[in-house]
Amino acid sequence: MQNSDISLPEDFRGVHIHFVGIKGTGMAALVEILFHKGAVITGSDVSERFYTDEVLEKLGLHAVPFSAQNITADVQYVIYSSAYKTDKNPDLIEAGRRGIPCLLYTQALGAYSERAYSCGVCGVHGKTSTTGLVGTILKEIDLSGQVLAGSVINSFGGTCTYTSPDAGNGKSIFVAETCEYQRHFMSFCPQKIILTSVEPDHEDYYPTYEDIRQAFIDYICKLPEGGEVIYCADDKGACDTIDLVHKKRPDIVLIPYGEKAELLSSADFTVSFGKVENERNCFTLALFKEKGDFALSMPGRHEVLDAAAAVALVCRLLVTYGKNPLDYYENIQRGLLNFSGGKRRSEIVGHFKNKNGADVIVLDDYGHHPTAVKTTLEGYREFYKGRKIIIDFMSHTYSRTQALLPEFAKCFTAADEVILHKIYSSARENPADFKITGRTLYEAVLATGQKNVSYYEEILDAADFAKSELEKAPGSEYPDGYLFITMGAGDNWKLGKEILKEYEETK
Repeated sequence: MQNSDISLPEDFRGVHIHFVGIKGTGMAALVEILFHKGAVITGSDVSERFYTDEVLEKLGLHAVPFSAQNITADVQYVIYSSAYKTDKNPDLIEAGRRGIPCLLYTQALGAYSERAYSCGVCGVHGKTSTTGLVGTILKEIDLSGQVLAGSVINSFGGTCTYTSPDAGNGKSIFVAETCEYQRHFMSFCPQKIILTSVEPDHEDYYPTYEDIRQAFIDYICKLPEGGEVIYCADDKGACDTIDLVHKKRPDIVLIPYGEKAELLSSADFTVSFGKVENERNCFTLALFKEKGDFALSMPGRHEVLDAAAAVALVCRLLVTYGKNPLDYYENIQRGLLNFSGGKRRSEIVGHFKNKNGADVIVLDDYGHHPTAVKTTLEGYREFYKGRKIIIDFMSHTYSRTQALLPEFAKCFTAADEVILHKIYSSARENPADFKITGRTLYEAVLATGQKNVSYYEEILDAADFAKSELEKAPGSEYPDGYLFITMGAGDNWKLGKEILKEYEETK
């Protein structure tokens, strides 16, 4: 019984929920949330090991193969990933035969959000980092709640969620990363929203900018009367979206953040960028100007903007719960410094010295949109001033690469060396429908005049070249050594692991 109107129980204690596709990042995060609420959890998935296996194992859970036998008489609800179909997956077929309520992950998340004071974090870029920052700050604040991010967050203790010690079943705070793809976030029931950015993406579903912008407008308009949207004043797409929202729903409270916030209705979260030194990003927010600066141990101005969004949401929650944000300056300051990213978000996966004694940091990042690639690389260039930057990039989806080819071609300028590969396809695309290839992107990058660009069709074909580059003396221009980055939504992270593996073997 798959029905968008299915509701979840008020009390999860002892309720048996089976997850189909339990290893998905969002799915594993929801498992954590419901497990801590007392639910009995089982789940099925493919045998390939993912980083979410570690998240599940911390809870004493293990995925089993898909099978009708997984659906026993004890199962009361089934939650499933959109990757699996109710008429194809054996677990889901059996659940349907038994009349067990089945909810898509997004429906289940939406049903859960109805029971709390919920806040959605949305935008084309920065959702995971912003959500992780909110949770890391809330760990320092006396507010009761839970936070669900779209990846493992280091400061959450290597899990995807944070639950405050006193989070109850009542109307506590619930903050979740909410995704625009296929309008998934429309199932969520927000009281407040963070909007980080709006620009073309997911071209297979949103052919035009107007299409994706409309999805964000519709989501924000789900806010109740007097609901609040915290949006980036420095992002043109976010500002366009908010202008249209305001015409449609003038009752929604608009709270801008960023450098340009002072030009708009409220200046409390105007950002002033400070020094980048000792691998710290320093900045001030207007509301706390008399209190002092903040610092972030993460590279990039985009991370500072994400931090400003997170601080703004926490401050608005404090106000909602009758508290003065200015009394929490030190708590917020501490929370920001405690944030160290998450899985595949500027994640340092290894560190070694080459044969010439040069220091090498191997870093992995999920950035796969040209704007994200460009801003992230520029952040690394500012943060790691004394390092030579080599990026290995694998583009994700033919439709995105084709639609944004000019932007992709110009997004690597902050790197000293660029390695490219074939396009990492999506199950929802047929490569035969596209003329573009990974080599097309390679040629487009060369045409911009970018130097030191290489192409290797397969990921590990680049291993010997990458290792030889990292064994060279970086030169006086780069006294701190190298920063080797694998970036993208594909599986080119394996190249970084291969480089580290050889170093471990020869150490």
